[in-house]
Amino acid sequence: MPQQYPFSAVVGSDGPDGPGGTDGLDGMALALVLTTISPEVGGVLVRGEKGTAKSTIVRALAAVLPPIDVVAGDRFSTDPRERHVASPDGPFGPDAATETRPVRLVELPVGATEDRVLGSLHLERALSEGKAEYEPGLLARAHRGILYVDEVNLLHDHLVDLLLDAAAMGRSTVERDGVSVEHAARFVLVGTMNPEEGELRPQLLDRFGLTVEVAAPRDPQTRVEVVRRRMAYDADPDAFVAAYAEREAALTARIQRAQELVGRVVLSDAALLKIAEVCAAFEVDGMRGDLVTARTAIAHAAWHERTSVTREDIRAAARLSLPHRRRRNPFDAPGLDEELLDRVLGDDELPPEPPEGGGGGDDDTGDTGDGAGDDGRAEDPDGGDGDGDEGFETDAGAPSSTHDEAPSSTHEDASGAGGAAPGTPVAAGTPYRPRLFTVSGTGAGAAGKRSRAITESGRRVGARRSDGAGGSIHLSETVRAAAPHQVARGRVDGPLRFRGADLRVAVREGREANLVLFCVDASGSMAARKRMEQVKTAILSLLLDAYRRRDKVGLVTFRGAGAELALPPTRSVDIAATRLQDLGAGGRTPLAEGLLEADRVLRVERVRDPHLRPLLVVVTDGRATQGADAVARSRQVAAHLATTVDSVVVDCETGSFRMGLAARLAESLGAEHVPVAEVSAPGLAAIVHHSVGAA
Repeated sequence: MPQQYPFSAVVGSDGPDGPGGTDGLDGMALALVLTTISPEVGGVLVRGEKGTAKSTIVRALAAVLPPIDVVAGDRFSTDPRERHVASPDGPFGPDAATETRPVRLVELPVGATEDRVLGSLHLERALSEGKAEYEPGLLARAHRGILYVDEVNLLHDHLVDLLLDAAAMGRSTVERDGVSVEHAARFVLVGTMNPEEGELRPQLLDRFGLTVEVAAPRDPQTRVEVVRRRMAYDADPDAFVAAYAEREAALTARIQRAQELVGRVVLSDAALLKIAEVCAAFEVDGMRGDLVTARTAIAHAAWHERTSVTREDIRAAARLSLPHRRRRNPFDAPGLDEELLDRVLGDDELPPEPPEGGGGGDDDTGDTGDGAGDDGRAEDPDGGDGDGDEGFETDAGAPSSTHDEAPSSTHEDASGAGGAAPGTPVAAGTPYRPRLFTVSGTGAGAAGKRSRAITESGRRVGARRSDGAGGSIHLSETVRAAAPHQVARGRVDGPLRFRGADLRVAVREGREANLVLFCVDASGSMAARKRMEQVKTAILSLLLDAYRRRDKVGLVTFRGAGAELALPPTRSVDIAATRLQDLGAGGRTPLAEGLLEADRVLRVERVRDPHLRPLLVVVTDGRATQGADAVARSRQVAAHLATTVDSVVVDCETGSFRMGLAARLAESLGAEHVPVAEVSAPGLAAIVHHSVGAA
């Protein structure tokens, strides 16, 4: 097995003093180092496109961390210096043997079960010896180490909650299957994700101490160096690792010095006030941002071997701890206005701490000079700095950029209403809470919050024979399965005799995520500005609902002579929202082509993930005007879809004179028919209330 790629060999983590140097780090490497210097910072979330060395540098981190002392034979990595040991394997005497081992990097797979994360009953001993013994999970193994979750945005919500609660409390409590155990679980939580595959919920994003944005470098020379190093590693891993051994050792020594110094760094009142001013200026919700920024600034000072926090320490900390805390809704991209940050921090260095405070500003002058480079700020303006502001300014501005761009000239649509010029985008209004649309029946897809499904969490509805894939043991059903065989197994007295075939695990019913595919009519009959704004608002509201329910979303549009897949199914609903805002309208209505394209997309997705059940949302006024026999072809395709997918037709026809074509389409699809005004849950409630009052 080849050796791990060296941390200091990753381009961007080698500092300004040459390849492999340790004087300064880019944003991602710096965030990882700071959170290992002071684990109380709260971990790191690394967001970036594919192929940007996110996983490589995280896996390389453990190799440069100083080794730790543990009680020999203890499964929970107890520190021999701890006075209050919280290990189920304890208690340990003062003369307990100790050993030194490397820091562990524990990877948590996206498909892990709750049992695997928390630990559970040791099934083999429970069945063979009748003993209820706890088998540690990944949280126990990660204690005093690093817990790494690749594609953390795809992790089930209940597992993310478990991880973040354990990280915040520093311990894990297990109460299940006849086992009651509490053990220490202090670890550095590191998550990586590609935003194109979906975002984390803002409240979960806030629980990560630091976040960094990474992107592939745009400088050709930098890209050349990346490829050169990778090819050298692939050709001879041992020689490549040996070439960086001295730099790795120097980095380890520096981290160790910082860990020893961090407890002696002074955070003056002036520095604390400056941190509060920065957080207030950026309107950060709650107090977690202030606390994390303070801890990160202290760790940054220790990294530079300073004993007091300086202005540059606060600046570096704010750039890592605040961007993701400024999100106000799921479609907002993280980012930080660095000009505002500079204005709040000012040009003057913080006043030195009085002599009795134990601080000192004697090395501020020398260190502040390199601090601008050491905190990972844009040495290379195109190379992807730590917070990725440049990449986000374009994306974040896209939805609102089309708000008032429609020209004053209008045309008459098929219903005679004034509309925007063909193809001109119309902005959506303020989203609202929509009705809940679900897929019928009970599925078996990934945990989410939309349709009924058999999942790992939820209420217990039965039991099944264990297939070895984990799950919560169903004790009463296991005993019931073993009871009829006791005589044949020779039991006369004593405990029940179990076999592996007796094991039963609980069947639980919860909610699953679905594929929500929008098929949107963008023809001339939809082009009236008021109608298109109403339609986009409804779709945006449904997208926001899909985000909260962890759904995958796709967007098919049809107009003119055909249909196109505007957005392949993805978990990134913010990208879907951007595509929606750019959607114009005009031309004839190829309804049959739109439905055929939707059918094609659904067939492809069914092959990719058979357990991901789809929900088709057709947004149209029901007209079909493109091609010969347009209406007949549309009904034929709809009849086919009725046998393969659950559908909802959002009827966009408005006004006093209505043709009812969307209602007929819904009948052919076997779909629920919903007027666009009734997509809103409050709107529907008002209609029902009015109807009841009239009766």
